[in-house]
Amino acid sequence: MNPLLDFTGLPRFAEIQPEHVAPAIEKLLAECRTLVAYLLADKKPPTWQNFVVPMEDAHERLSRAWGPVAHLNAVMNSPELREAYNTTLPVITQYYAELGQNLELFNKFKQLRNSPEFGKLNATRQKIIENELRDFRLGGAELPEDKKARYLEIQERQSELSSKFSDNLLDATNDFTLIVENSPSSQSPLASLSPSQGGRGERGSDEPKIPDELAGLPEDALQAAHEAAVESGKTGWLFTLKAPSYMPVMQFADNRELREKMYRAYATRASEFGKPEWDNSPLINEIVQLRGEEARLLGFNNYGELSLAAKMAESPQQVVDFMRELAQRARPFAEKDLAELREFARAELGIDELHSWDTTYASEKLRERRYAFSEQEVKEYFPEDAVLAGLFKLVETLYGLHIVASTAPVWHESVRFFDIRDAQGGIVGQFYFDLYARASKRGGAWMDDVITRRRLDEGIQTPVACMNCNFSAPVGGKPAVFTHDEVITLFHEFGHGLHHLLTEVEDLGVSGINGVEWDAVELPSQFMENYCWEWDVLCGMTRHVTSGEPLPRALFDKMLAAKNFQSGLQTLRQIEFALFDMLMHSTFDAGGDQTILQLLDEVRKEVAVLIPPEFNRFPHSFSHIFAGGYGAGYYSYKWAEVLSADAYSLFEEHGVLNPDVGARFRAEILAVGGSRGAMQSFAAFRGREPSIDALLRHNGLA
Repeated sequence: MNPLLDFTGLPRFAEIQPEHVAPAIEKLLAECRTLVAYLLADKKPPTWQNFVVPMEDAHERLSRAWGPVAHLNAVMNSPELREAYNTTLPVITQYYAELGQNLELFNKFKQLRNSPEFGKLNATRQKIIENELRDFRLGGAELPEDKKARYLEIQERQSELSSKFSDNLLDATNDFTLIVENSPSSQSPLASLSPSQGGRGERGSDEPKIPDELAGLPEDALQAAHEAAVESGKTGWLFTLKAPSYMPVMQFADNRELREKMYRAYATRASEFGKPEWDNSPLINEIVQLRGEEARLLGFNNYGELSLAAKMAESPQQVVDFMRELAQRARPFAEKDLAELREFARAELGIDELHSWDTTYASEKLRERRYAFSEQEVKEYFPEDAVLAGLFKLVETLYGLHIVASTAPVWHESVRFFDIRDAQGGIVGQFYFDLYARASKRGGAWMDDVITRRRLDEGIQTPVACMNCNFSAPVGGKPAVFTHDEVITLFHEFGHGLHHLLTEVEDLGVSGINGVEWDAVELPSQFMENYCWEWDVLCGMTRHVTSGEPLPRALFDKMLAAKNFQSGLQTLRQIEFALFDMLMHSTFDAGGDQTILQLLDEVRKEVAVLIPPEFNRFPHSFSHIFAGGYGAGYYSYKWAEVLSADAYSLFEEHGVLNPDVGARFRAEILAVGGSRGAMQSFAAFRGREPSIDALLRHNGLA
C-alpha cells in the first residue's frame, strides 16, 4: 500500500519514496473533486453534517498525505524528492485555488450561514463557517470568469516561485565550503581533550594542529569543523554557511579576514554574486508584482491590505505607525549601543572602522568584558538531555501534564518522538523533535503540524506536531550542547507546538493553530521564551558537560544583567525587516523606478543605525516573506511580542510557575485555538486589552 494513503496512525515517514507522491495526490484530488461535484448536485439544504463534515474529511486526508511530503522536502531534501514535490505542488495549488473560486460552493456556505441551523450551531462551528465565507471572498469566488483564470495563474506561479526561492537558498547555502588547512605555524592541538572530555587522550604525532587563522574558535566548533572535513575526505577544518558552523566563526574567530570571507558568502547567498541559476533576484521581483496584481484583482489597493484582511491589524498604515513608534522608542538605546561598540572595538580590539563582519565578534568581546562571561562558557551548561528535561518539567508544572519518550517511524536517526499525557495517563498529544542541522535540511527553526485534533465517530483524534531546529549535533563523543539563544529558540518552537497540541477544540477548521490570526500565532511561542530567563526554571535544566555542576547563580546573574545587552540594536533590526516587508507590499511600486534593494536602503536610512555593506543581499535569503507565509506579516513577531509580554506579566504578578495562572493560560489561549478572535482570547486571559508597557520593560526600553 502507498504509505501516503495510510491514515490509520502516524505518517510512515521512513517508507515514503518520491515515486509515492504523484499517485497518492492524484487519487486524493480525484476523490475530492468527486465529492465536491456530489455536494453541489445535492438538492437538500446544506447542513453541518451533510455538507461541512464530508469536505473536512476529504481535505484532511489530502492534507495528511501532502503534509509529510512537504515536511520531508524541508528536512530530507534530495533531487528526487524535490522533483516529485515541485511537480506535484502546482497540481495541489491549482486544486485549492479552484476550490476557493467555486461560486456554487460559496453559495452553499452562504445558504448554510442564512439557514435556521446556523443559529443552533455552537460558536466554534459558526466561526468556521464565517471563516469559510471570508476565505471564498479572498479566494476570488466572486470574480468574473476571465479574472478567475488570471487569479488561478497567479496562485500557481506564486507557489512555484516560493518553492524555487527555498531551493535556491538551500543549494546556495550548501554549495559554499571553506577549508582551512594545517600550516607550519599551527599552534595548539585540536585533540587536547582528555578522554572524559570526549577527546582521544594522548595526542599522536599525526594529530592536526590548529592554525593561527582559527584562533579564538571554541573547541567544539573546531571539533565539528574537523569532523566535517574528515567526512568530506578532506584534511584540516571545513566550514559551511549552516548556522552551527557559520555563527561560531562570526562570534569568536579572531581572524578578521576569515570572518569577512564567511560574512560575504553568507550575505550574498542566492544572489547575482553566485551561480545564475540560484539567483533569487528575478523571483523576488516577480513574487512582489504578482502579489500586487492578486490584491488588485480582489479589490484591494495593495497586498498589504489583502494580507491583513484575516489578521488582527486593521491596515498597513496601522502596522507602519506601530513599527515607527517602536523604532522611535528604541533608537536612543540603539545609538548608545553602537557608540559603545565602536569605541570598544577601536580602543580594545584595534578595529578603527567597524564592519558587518566585526559586529558579532566585537559584541561578544564587549559582553565578555562588561559582564565577565562568554556565551561559550554558558553553552557548556546546557547539554541536550538536561535542557529537554527542564523544558518538560516546566510544561508539567504549568499545565499538569507529563511528557514521556515514545517511538514512531522517523525520517532520520536523530529524530526523537514523545507523548504528552494528562494526570490520569491519558494521551493529550504527540510530537517529534528534529533538532540538528544537516545538508538536506533547510535553515531556521519551525513547527510543523502533522495531525490536528478533532472529534471522529471513534473518538478524539490525537494531535501531533514536529519541532524543527538547526542546532549543532553531538561531536567528539560529547552530548549536544546548546547556546542560551538556542535554548530560547527551542522554547519558542515548543510554544508553537503546545498551541497545536493542547487545543480542546473538536472541529478541524479552528483546532490548534488553524484559524488563528497570523499576527497572534506567535503569542504562545514568544510567551515560552520568558522562562529561559527565570532562575527557578534554568537552575533545574543545566549540568556542566564536563564537571556535571549546575549553572552557578553568579553566572546566571551575569546573564540576566546582560539580557538586554544591545537590545536597542536588536529591536531596530527586527523593525527594519518588518517595515521593509510591509512597505514593499503596500506603498512600493513593483516594476517602477525604485528597486526593492533601493527600498530597503530607504528603510535602513530611516530606522537603522548599523548599515550593512552595499553587497549585502538580505532579501535573497528572507524566506519568511518570500517562501514562508509571512509576506506583509513579518511585523507579527513584534505585534505578538506585545501580547506575549503582557500575558507573561500576569504570571510575574502571581508567580511565574503558578499552576492556577498556567491553567488559565491553557484554557483561554492554548485550548481555544482559532475558535474565537485572538483579541477576545487575550482579553479573557488578561482581563483587559494589551498594553505595550511590558514589552518595553522586558526589552530594557522603558
